[in-house]
Amino acid sequence: MSLHIQMIGTGSAFAKNYYNTSALVRSDNATILIDCGFNTPRSLHELGITPDQIDGIAISHIHADHIGGLEEIAFRLLYQHNKKKTKLFLTDTLAGVLWENTLKGGMYNPEEGFYCLDDYFDVILLEERQPSTIASDLTIEFIPTLHILRKASYSLFINNQTFYSADIRFSEELLLHEVVKHRNCHTILHDCQLSGRGAIHATLEELLTLPEDVQKRIYLMHYDDKMPDYIGKTGHMSFIKQHQLLKLSE
Repeated sequence: MSLHIQMIGTGSAFAKNYYNTSALVRSDNATILIDCGFNTPRSLHELGITPDQIDGIAISHIHADHIGGLEEIAFRLLYQHNKKKTKLFLTDTLAGVLWENTLKGGMYNPEEGFYCLDDYFDVILLEERQPSTIASDLTIEFIPTLHILRKASYSLFINNQTFYSADIRFSEELLLHEVVKHRNCHTILHDCQLSGRGAIHATLEELLTLPEDVQKRIYLMHYDDKMPDYIGKTGHMSFIKQHQLLKLSE
């Protein structure tokens, strides 16, 4: 079984050089997009990937840099690919606010019979902290993590071996105990605010406090345009680059 992850974008919400952070998880039997920000469709286009080649999209939370490209994907599937739907994996907590607070304004179209999220996507609601089989060789698990107070946000475990933070405040307990000690994840993809106070994201300064053996598992993503200034200053952690393909298992 072969499992890879390819970064479609690696930038923060305000980055202009690296596109919104999102990733394609590729197993032998499925291709799943994690998040779909407003410039994710452009990055997919640069890679020659069309919406109908994606088997599903997993949504971590509803900030625009993580869901702003969903309208384009849905409309292209509808009008360019013979009304083909793709699967949309998310929790029930996110599904309602995604439609009512974000997508409905542009996608509600009763004249053509489009009233809700299910009219555009094959919506699959996943339970928190329950590994869900996406394909015979791929599972994902949503775990609630803290990003913005009183707003639902999730990180993902992929095949219980890879941790994908999406957007999260620094949590030493989560990383050391659940991610490393309990699950022994060999790969950690973690968002990283390079400077300043970590109000809603883990900072590089905070991540550098982690033990060396944990740092060696971490690839940094969701960084700003000053990333080149920090090369060589990330301890034992590495920056993952836009469009980079990373092997997770053979």
